Amino acid sequence: MIADFEQFQAVLESVNGEIRKVIIGQEAPVRQAIIVLLSGQHALIEGVPGLAKTLLVRTLAQVLGCEFARIQFTPDLMPADITGTSVFNLQTNQFALVKGPIFTTFLLADEINRAPAKTQSALLQAMQEREVTIDRETHRLSPDFTVFATQNPIESEGTYPLPEAQKDRFMLKIPMSWPEREDELKLLGRMLGGDSPEASLSNVQPLLGPGQLMELREALRYVTIRQEIVAYMVDLVRKTRTADDVLVGAGPRATQSLMLASRAHAAVAGRDFVTPDDVKEMALPVLDHRIILRPESEIEGVTVAEALGRILKEIPVPR
Repeated sequence: MIADFEQFQAVLESVNGEIRKVIIGQEAPVRQAIIVLLSGQHALIEGVPGLAKTLLVRTLAQVLGCEFARIQFTPDLMPADITGTSVFNLQTNQFALVKGPIFTTFLLADEINRAPAKTQSALLQAMQEREVTIDRETHRLSPDFTVFATQNPIESEGTYPLPEAQKDRFMLKIPMSWPEREDELKLLGRMLGGDSPEASLSNVQPLLGPGQLMELREALRYVTIRQEIVAYMVDLVRKTRTADDVLVGAGPRATQSLMLASRAHAAVAGRDFVTPDDVKEMALPVLDHRIILRPESEIEGVTVAEALGRILKEIPVPR
């Protein structure tokens, strides 16, 4: 049991240290992935191939001592391929459940936008309720069940855009960009030394046991949020519904996600209180995939980040 905030910080530092044995650079994505895990939510990771999206999730699973499963989404993937199905056993004369890859703790849904909507929807119940219904029978998933879904922002041929209902289930949209020059040099230096990033996983030590991830999440209770900061979050999300550049704003689930993310961001930064800067830092990852811009604004080249920047300037910052 984590007794105080100092012990909580010590665990986070150890987790970050183990992740750095494998992941070079990508500070913001690593920090945001930890924020998602501390909040008990799910994340949508966006980036071109080769940026260590899969490696990041595998590393997190190993560091936190959790099961890991990966699903490569394709146009012919069926819902039963994800959830599992009941198979008749001739020896016992009964149906037996063959569990699908969704029965894990960390699930990597690779290129989720390549599967049709029917298959994508198979994740909805699992993400929201952490349970799966197969042949009218409900099965509980791990309380730590977390989905990290990836998608390629460049290639759109043969893809199916995620429905808004599913995008809203993802707490954060985590963009992964090209590594810095120094980071890429370190990567090549590691490979010249005969140590590939995947091989580095063998050097990672699991820091948590079964059930301890829940203890880490519960330790966020040590982080306080003033009522003025809560009101600031609510005003920010509500303003997205009336902004000139926005066609469809964010809903109440975005407000909840912003509060959870801001609190976890403060904890990762080493503070036991939330500031307006935490809210500003997490506003784009929380709202980017939830806001739909007006067509005329998109034609003018306005991005969600720019629209959100204008909104932030209009809202008084609490002291």
